[in-house]
Amino acid sequence: MKVSVVMPAKNEAATVAIVVSAIRALYPDVEVIVVDDGSTDRTAALASEAGAKVVSHPYSKGNGAAIKSGARAAAGEVIVFMDADGQHAPADIERLLARIGEGYDLVVGARQQGSQASVGRGLANGFYNRLATYMTGHKVEDLTSGFRAVSADKFREFLYLLPNGFSYPTTSTMAFFRAGYSVAYEPIHAASRVGKSHIKPLKDGVRFLLIIFKVGTLYSPLKLFAPVSVLAFFIATLWYGYTLVMEGRFTNMSALLYTGSVMVFLMGLISEQITALMYKDKA
Repeated sequence: MKVSVVMPAKNEAATVAIVVSAIRALYPDVEVIVVDDGSTDRTAALASEAGAKVVSHPYSKGNGAAIKSGARAAAGEVIVFMDADGQHAPADIERLLARIGEGYDLVVGARQQGSQASVGRGLANGFYNRLATYMTGHKVEDLTSGFRAVSADKFREFLYLLPNGFSYPTTSTMAFFRAGYSVAYEPIHAASRVGKSHIKPLKDGVRFLLIIFKVGTLYSPLKLFAPVSVLAFFIATLWYGYTLVMEGRFTNMSALLYTGSVMVFLMGLISEQITALMYKDKA
């Protein structure tokens, strides 16, 4: 099978040539594409000199936008996505491709203990994995890893769903599960990146909450909305029982909680139908 390696890169002049050269040395027949996302250094020139095909954005559009540009430009039947900052070992590509050869549509490089950039991000990723496992009913070992191999045709089916920011791994993984495609995980060790991360803790705190809702809405919104609805209904019943015993009446608060419970459930039901339409087969 023909393979393309796609690497989004923004100001990665310190490592991009090293990574590209290592890939080309190990896999001479593989197409290597570096998507320069509006770098202000020599990232594009160094990548080209090392033997990569370079796709350049005139300004920074985001990691997800770079992934989409690379996927559109790739000629391979299988696309391997990896970072250009030295975190991912080119030697691990072979193991991901071996799992694709076993019949999987998406193989994710699952970072092992000690591979997370910080304790906070490790805890956040652990929470994502547990939530995604609950939503899909399948064990999710690493929802946010950017090192992955995918069937190119199947990945392109979901380009319209992918955000332009950093949460493309979450979105694509949940989309593959929802569509009924086969997903596997291959253990890897991610090294510390060279240079400064482009992720901002405060800004990405909001992203943390958005990803939680995105995980739910991309797979089965009712699984996310139903527990909230049941909790509101339970609190309303407790409050109604308390006020009935203490005051002998049905209060406005009970009415508000019961109404909120029904509204949340109906929102989940409507979202479930909209999600189903998102994944309908294309004629």
